[in-house]
Amino acid sequence: MKFRLEREVLTEAVTWVARALPTRPPTPVLAGVLIEASSDDTVTLSAFDYEISARLTIAAEVTEPGSVLVNGRLLNDICRNLPAKPAELATDGSKVQLTCGSSRFALLQMPVSDYPTLPASPEPSGSIDGTTFTQAVAQVQVAADRGDTLPILTGVRVEIEGDRITLLATDRYRLAMRELTWSPANPGTSHVALIPARLLSDTAKSLGASGSVEVALGDAAGGDGLVGFEAGTRRTTTRLLDGEYPKVTSIFPSSVDTEAVIDTAALVEAVRRVALVAERNTPVRLRFTDGQLAIEAGTGDDAQASEAIECTLTGPELEIGFNPHFLLDGLGAVGTSHCRMQFTQPSRPAVLVGQPEADAEPDMSYRYVLMPVRFPA
Repeated sequence: MKFRLEREVLTEAVTWVARALPTRPPTPVLAGVLIEASSDDTVTLSAFDYEISARLTIAAEVTEPGSVLVNGRLLNDICRNLPAKPAELATDGSKVQLTCGSSRFALLQMPVSDYPTLPASPEPSGSIDGTTFTQAVAQVQVAADRGDTLPILTGVRVEIEGDRITLLATDRYRLAMRELTWSPANPGTSHVALIPARLLSDTAKSLGASGSVEVALGDAAGGDGLVGFEAGTRRTTTRLLDGEYPKVTSIFPSSVDTEAVIDTAALVEAVRRVALVAERNTPVRLRFTDGQLAIEAGTGDDAQASEAIECTLTGPELEIGFNPHFLLDGLGAVGTSHCRMQFTQPSRPAVLVGQPEADAEPDMSYRYVLMPVRFPA
């Protein structure tokens, strides 16, 4: 095998594929990146650990077709530090010689015959705008559980009915839901998948800039336990989480007694400042009155802080407490200049939605539900 290409192209490709490498590979060969050079002047790089697969095809000047398996993390470290000159990879006995300018590296080949067969390229079940996909995943994954007490809550539930997709995530203290449209290959498509939130987030960030992302579900992805994504020459699959996701949509309030419209940036800044004095796991207090929102933290002999900003209130005045970090996560996700907070009573969940202008209609396609926190006695 022997091929030549620009160092930037090689580095970007290796970096993208290496994201699928396991931190602690169960067998040595799973730490490898498979490099396949073809006579049509393309090179395909792949990684697979039985849970996640990543495959990327790039153009190169191929002199000798062939395939090799090398340590992926080492190759990634080397590529990121190469000089800005064309790079050449060639097999030499049991090693792979990597040359870039005056830099030369000899990497040990790993046994290609021991490498597992990658999942088949997924057949698209439909496509979605890349920018919309990236934004939607970012809005929802903030609410996914980051612990391992309940593994099922570390996923994002994806429900598809026709041209509608609903993304849902919760860690029991907040819930995020985003509804959007896509272009299904079959108008009658109906599917539910539970995708690991971290992997879905990484995939959306890496593929979303490509313009359009093709999604493969069920058999089209290679099996019921897989989901596949493809954009351009980048293809990735991941194994789904097993289990029944809790029926959490009942948390959404059925009625609204009080609504407040606030400038999002002003609220974010105020909460950040006031929360500086909030001890771990203690809430910030929000007092909604006509025309004003007062934000407070700290009581008694503890450090205290308070700030007031403008708000437009509809309904009875209200006082409620929230975990400041969870509140800031939701405010960061709405993505609009104003936000609307909807309440029933201080002991019940509140709903946060985006609003493009102070006097506009709220955007209900994204809803962030936040459980209140009781104030210390």
